[in-house]
Amino acid sequence: MKHYLLLLLICISPLSHAKQIAITFDDSPRKADGYFDGPERAQKLIQALKKHNIAQVAFFSNSLGLNAEGIQRLQSYSQAGHIIANHTHSHPDFNNMTVEEYAQNFLLADLELKQFKGFKKLFRFPYLRDGNSELKRTGMQAVLKKQGYINAYITLNNYDWYMEDLFQRAIKKGVALDFDRMRQFYVQVLMESIEYYDAMAQTHLGRSPKHILLLHEMDISALFVGDLVDALRRKGWSIITPEEAYTDDIAQYQPQGVFSYNPGRIGEIARDKGQKAGLWHHTLDEAYLEKRFAEEVLSIKLERVME
Repeated sequence: MKHYLLLLLICISPLSHAKQIAITFDDSPRKADGYFDGPERAQKLIQALKKHNIAQVAFFSNSLGLNAEGIQRLQSYSQAGHIIANHTHSHPDFNNMTVEEYAQNFLLADLELKQFKGFKKLFRFPYLRDGNSELKRTGMQAVLKKQGYINAYITLNNYDWYMEDLFQRAIKKGVALDFDRMRQFYVQVLMESIEYYDAMAQTHLGRSPKHILLLHEMDISALFVGDLVDALRRKGWSIITPEEAYTDDIAQYQPQGVFSYNPGRIGEIARDKGQKAGLWHHTLDEAYLEKRFAEEVLSIKLERVME
């Protein structure tokens, strides 16, 4: 009997703590006039994903960027087997709009993005702001349901976009960047936030759900996403597709209240379970990242970086 129970525990335990993660990129085709131009960024990103055996990611896209180059960039992602998804037309802030205004912006993107072979009816709210009143939140949920969309929430939040800003500002200033240090900074900061939110999930759910990582279509993503994937796999994570991730039970979760500023699905669940502080990991802070970038990447004082 003891041997049977031990075998049962061995079989069940890994499943309850399975670490699975889908990778998504917001804001494509994002402005590209820094280290890479748009076509270079797309090529590097596609190559990095293929090299590291990432069969599919999702690019949450703004149709306002669909000039000739932007269309070609999204076509290249689509042709490589990746998902093109809806992130509104112009990336508006729902907190400052009516449901009707916001829905029109969403529907315009839906119309424009259907041209891509890889288009899927997944919608992510820009800034993760899904309605700062119950009326707005339920109103937009009804629009998504009517149009056959899935609310493409995230579980793993971070400020990779601000790391990109620090990187591009240094490049523009002609700073001689140590790319090994930049790589380590990028990977370490993201791994810290990933592990934090996974621990929060296990606290409140009793398990590690199918996670969705929020990244952005940026130069540092193209440069270092492969290194991030390597770090994840060393820690026992497996990479799954976004569509598989949204089959998790938490996809059906309905938060008890509204957020003016949403931390992501794990933060929603944690708040409903009574957690009041720490819904945003400490790395989601611009001043904090400036300090770490200065110390870990540039090895110079912060005030010299920001002059």
